[in-house]
Amino acid sequence: MGVGYATLMYDPEEIVSEGLGDVAACRYDGVEIGLPKVNHIGPDRLKGLLEDYGIEIYCVMAGWLNDAGDVEEAVDGAETAAALGAEFLGILPPPRGVVNDETFGEWLEEIGAATGDAGVTPVVHHHAGAHVEGPDEIRRWLDDGPDELELLFDTAHYYAYGDVSEGIERFVDDIAYVHLKDIDPPSDFESHVENLTAGKVDYDSIVTYFGSFTDLGDGVLDFGEIDRTLERVGYDGHTTVEIDNQHSLPLVHAKRNISHLRDD
Repeated sequence: MGVGYATLMYDPEEIVSEGLGDVAACRYDGVEIGLPKVNHIGPDRLKGLLEDYGIEIYCVMAGWLNDAGDVEEAVDGAETAAALGAEFLGILPPPRGVVNDETFGEWLEEIGAATGDAGVTPVVHHHAGAHVEGPDEIRRWLDDGPDELELLFDTAHYYAYGDVSEGIERFVDDIAYVHLKDIDPPSDFESHVENLTAGKVDYDSIVTYFGSFTDLGDGVLDFGEIDRTLERVGYDGHTTVEIDNQHSLPLVHAKRNISHLRDD
């Protein structure tokens, strides 16, 4: 089981010029990169850089599924992920209200077939304000989706809907990959969660919710307990630190987060 780092704070050329070097310098084992950035860099170029730095790529995260074009990109991304040696293709469900259940189910089947052919595992990322959000929806789509589909469990996104350790225990048989992310919710956090879950186009709630994500140890989650829970339930897959709203000093954040995990 390795610890990876998501490259959300780096643009594509920054991943090349400094991001992979930062990940290697902080002694992460792997990396997660979004599919649009992979395509911009070029899979062959990226594969060579990963080999040079001695870093695995755990997951290629496809973009949000807003329309059929996004689904086609995700389908094509399955072969790209396989060519890079990634184990997972991440799926970001549509935001609330974009499509109905039938269409989303068809999209999942298309992606599941492509990942099956490519030999990578599709993992659905439960996400605030999205078509797969709370525990009941996670369960529903894992049951109704393609056989290949597994769960990308995100600690901060689960926090809004229940105890994180209990969530790990509940979905232990479905979790294939884990995002470690902390959250520092404001006093009115629940009202913003309710707005997003209801599908309201409320930019204040969007900014507040996603602005609550923070470095590990700066929020309310106990990553020592989360690690013990993962160990207790027998999870032996990768975990990836995902920091997505800190836009300066990315190396500082990369080092701070791996240090917190090692010290916890």
